[in-house]
Amino acid sequence: MSSFRRYRGRTVTAGLGIVAVLAAAACTNDSSASEPGSPGSSLTTALNDVVHSGFPGVQAVITDANGQRTVTAGVGDLATGAPITDDARVRIGSNTKTFVSTVLLQLVAEGKVELDAPVERYLPGVVQGNGNDGNRVTVRQLLQHTSGLPEYLGGGNPELRAAANTPQLEVNTDAVRWRHYEPAELVAIAMSMPPQFEPGAKSVYTNTNYILLGMLIERVTGRSTAAEIGGRIIEPLGLRETYFPDRGETGIRGPHPRGYQETDGKRVDFTDQDPSWGDTAGAMVSTAADINRFFTALLTGKLLPAAQLEQMKKTVPFDRMPGAGYGLGLIHLPVSCGKEVWGHGGSIPGFETRNGVTADGRAVTISVNQLPTDDATAEIVVKAFDAAVCE
Repeated sequence: MSSFRRYRGRTVTAGLGIVAVLAAAACTNDSSASEPGSPGSSLTTALNDVVHSGFPGVQAVITDANGQRTVTAGVGDLATGAPITDDARVRIGSNTKTFVSTVLLQLVAEGKVELDAPVERYLPGVVQGNGNDGNRVTVRQLLQHTSGLPEYLGGGNPELRAAANTPQLEVNTDAVRWRHYEPAELVAIAMSMPPQFEPGAKSVYTNTNYILLGMLIERVTGRSTAAEIGGRIIEPLGLRETYFPDRGETGIRGPHPRGYQETDGKRVDFTDQDPSWGDTAGAMVSTAADINRFFTALLTGKLLPAAQLEQMKKTVPFDRMPGAGYGLGLIHLPVSCGKEVWGHGGSIPGFETRNGVTADGRAVTISVNQLPTDDATAEIVVKAFDAAVCE
């Protein structure tokens, strides 16, 4: 189990950001200049830069030997000016993949799944058509994005393609916002396209892989992947603010900021949506504190035997982040101070998180309530994460 207690840390408000009413909400406790988030610190500056670049709000939660600190800037609700609360829940996007990979590797440890077995063994007849062949793709290749399978978000369905990467595509994501997708439907969309490359030739981040892994977990265990995540991770670690949305659930339970999306040049409140298009590749909800607890427990051996954790950390170059390595649902993240950092991160319309844990035990999660609109604004969020890790 995680050795960290439920949130009992101090809160610092980094700055006024873009809405002056934050002054009324800036409840700060004593902090020294050496602490992350204290006035004049590099983290405070980095969070204010995030807001000044156009994000409504940003939250940093840092958990280490000194306890837990929450630092915020900007607002969680543009209509009211309310800040992002310490216990705010957000959609965590692709961090869902690490929960899925952890469950899968637990099944490997139990002898129920073999990493290098073909997918066809567990999902007969599912991966086939247009050159796709489940006999030639292994479970490991799904976990590490080396399968070569097509991306269901990448073509054949413009609505899903828009949801995956709206800033680069002028398609209204509202078209997919309330649409419910079943996992088999997402896989069928992928199988309507040819493979991207030969299995094992390289690594290209592909959400189809983790939809299939969710289906595989259900086939092997006889229970939903959500139930397996709940029983194997959420309940044992006491992640009381973390959950996999129920079928048709469009809101976020409990306290949460509003999540915004720039669509056709306009900022839209995109908080409520049916996240089934992300399913086991990106549908979960959590808090930054729970994310820190989960990744800390994972990396300190509380969820996996040493052999499986070692497999999880064997990386290939990550095509979406120069200098990073992708393991089995876990990313080795580059930072300016040279620390060893493992985490993941996630994006979904309305929210983005950047998170990781250092070798010396500092866990960091940065959350923003709007997706970056381009590479430059994405880099500003990365710099905030770097400041929180390295300060």
